[in-house]
Amino acid sequence: MGIEERVRGICLGLPEVSERDSHGSPAFFVRGKRGFVHLMVDGHHRDEFPQMWCAAPVGAQEELIAADPERFFRPPYVGHRGWVGVRLDGDPDWDEIAEVCADAYRAIAPKGLIVKLDGGQ
Repeated sequence: MGIEERVRGICLGLPEVSERDSHGSPAFFVRGKRGFVHLMVDGHHRDEFPQMWCAAPVGAQEELIAADPERFFRPPYVGHRGWVGVRLDGDPDWDEIAEVCADAYRAIAPKGLIVKLDGGQ
């Protein structure tokens, strides 16, 4: 399974998520309105490696970059809002990628959907 299919499976497995094209790449939205993951399989401008940009909880961007600066980065355009970039080249840890996507979802989704994600009604 390729990168796009794996990320798509992770994101679309979250409650009330849809996918649509954004700037020529797949992006994932909660209830069709609020984006939480933008995937760029062919890279972005001069950064020609597969990557995704994700919404993140307050402080997570700095924490992830400090822990693994080879994998995580501050993306252009949305990095100032706390989003985190994730390199998907090499051999990504797909469990970690799923956690980053779930955290991105939690940063954007309404409380009722987070309860649903956690197994509540």
